[in-house]
Amino acid sequence: MATDASAVEAPEAYTELLSEIERVNAVESASEILSWDQQVMMPESGTPARSKQLSTLSSLSHDLLVDGPVGDLLDDLEDEPLSDEQQAVVREVHRQYVRAERVPGELVEEISEATSEALGAWESARENDDFDEFAPHLERLVDLKRQYADHIDPDADPYAVLFADYEPWLPLSQAESILDELRETLVPLIEDIRASDADLATDAFEGTYDTEVQEELSREVLELLDYDFSRGRLDVSTHPFTSGNQFDCRVTTRFDESDPIGALTSTIHEFGHAYYTLGLPDEQFGSPLGDHRNLSVHESQSRLWENHVGRSAAFWRLLLPKFESAFPQADDLSPQDAYEAANQVYDENFIRVEADELTYHLHIIVRFEIERELIGGDLAVSDVPERWNELYEEYLGITPPSDAMGCLQDIHWSHGSFGYFPTYSLGSVMAAQLYDAASDEIDDLEPKIEAGNFEPLGEWLRENIHQHGQRYRTNELVVEATGEDFTAEAFIDYVTEKYGELYDC
Repeated sequence: MATDASAVEAPEAYTELLSEIERVNAVESASEILSWDQQVMMPESGTPARSKQLSTLSSLSHDLLVDGPVGDLLDDLEDEPLSDEQQAVVREVHRQYVRAERVPGELVEEISEATSEALGAWESARENDDFDEFAPHLERLVDLKRQYADHIDPDADPYAVLFADYEPWLPLSQAESILDELRETLVPLIEDIRASDADLATDAFEGTYDTEVQEELSREVLELLDYDFSRGRLDVSTHPFTSGNQFDCRVTTRFDESDPIGALTSTIHEFGHAYYTLGLPDEQFGSPLGDHRNLSVHESQSRLWENHVGRSAAFWRLLLPKFESAFPQADDLSPQDAYEAANQVYDENFIRVEADELTYHLHIIVRFEIERELIGGDLAVSDVPERWNELYEEYLGITPPSDAMGCLQDIHWSHGSFGYFPTYSLGSVMAAQLYDAASDEIDDLEPKIEAGNFEPLGEWLRENIHQHGQRYRTNELVVEATGEDFTAEAFIDYVTEKYGELYDC
């Protein structure tokens, strides 16, 4: 029973539940910092100790949730009158508890240790272009994750169970429908673009760009976008990522002296994640109301800033003078040149994180289909490279020259993160719908971006997304923010119009 918050005094069991879940989240937060350190600063030979540390914290978090009083407190609250927000907290904790309670602590610890060991193996395999070096770790993780899914719901599609770890309130069928729409739209659109005679300034940023200067420019861009360095930091990692909470949220990026745009878009992407996390309510830290909704919503924030802001013509009219100041060799570029170069669709690109805005989603769909086959038992780990190359040829018309540029390029499988990849495309689709709604409500949004005034957009996101934490389910949150159901319509309209104009197709 849900009622108005002002009319309800929190039951004692609810207060105790919050205290318990805050302890669980504190352990998980400590584990996240150790994971950040492993990927950014830990000495190369630190893996054996870090594996034990992370597995112990993972087991401790599981035990606090399952073996403590959480289950009894949830039972006590079943018939209590609760406010809407209290009801949301109980809903989220109940879901977390039920899933954790069904998974043996020994399996949780084994998965944690396996992922920590797999990370080092993946890094080495990628560097050596040797899939066989990583394959035993991937095979172990696939097996462990099947066991995990079977414990949670032996009657369900195991991949749907794993997907729900990252997107708990969006049916897998809805996600598949959206991905199908993307594939049906993007494959012919990309073919038309590649057949176009449009003369874009695709070579505008050719040359060599000092990586230290790129890092300085990335910091300047983060400050321009209002990243709070008192609660965060910028570092370099093999795979760009964001980690933390509303008091300490850190971003990483990577630099390539031949690709300054890649570093900028990665940095802006990670800023979007951090901006969401830093916008969560301080006073709700440790509770579901102070945590992000899920990875699709998180990705909507990063893709909104990366693509709808960072790749926009308005943003490049703002940024180009700063870019030219950092790199005088680019002083003959026009804003239009920069905009076209930042939005080119590549004839051949093998790396997801370096992909253009359109082919990016076909990279995701390839991974999604392979994951489904792996978890479903329809694909052997040893056959992953061949299947990978087959799907790349089918959807993108290209075959990776190596496994390092193919199936070994992403870190996520070493984390055991099966079910994660669809959230990237779902987030991009959601970003288009949110940006449409923000544009309708904020007067002259594009001129504001060109003037470097990001506050109105930031405030809109704070009000409509960030402040809610996990109060709403995914589809409910989209409706609250936009007034419309979550669909691919806005995204398809956006890419069709934008790239139709760029490539005259």
